[in-house]
Amino acid sequence: MNIGEATRLRILELCKENEITINKLSTISGITQSTLSNIVGGRNNSATISTVKKLCDGLNISIRDFFASHLFDNLEQEIK
Repeated sequence: MNIGEATRLRILELCKENEITINKLSTISGITQSTLSNIVGGRNNSATISTVKKLCDGLNISIRDFFASHLFDNLEQEIK
C-alpha cells in the first residue's frame, strides 16, 4: 500500500468512527469538498501535510493520532 491509499483509507476510517460524512468532514475542517472528494476517491494521491493537519483540526485529533494506524505500517517504497 502506498501513502496515498493509506491516507484515503484512514480518512474513511475516521469518518466512520466519528459517524460523519465526507461532506461534514469537509465543512468542519475547512477543506473544499472537491479536494476531499479527490483524496477519498483516489484521484489525488498526494495530500499535503497541511491538508492532513486541517483534517485533524476538524476532527479534534493530533497528527500523531492520524498516523497512529496500522494502515501506515509497511508502506511501499515511494522512490523506485
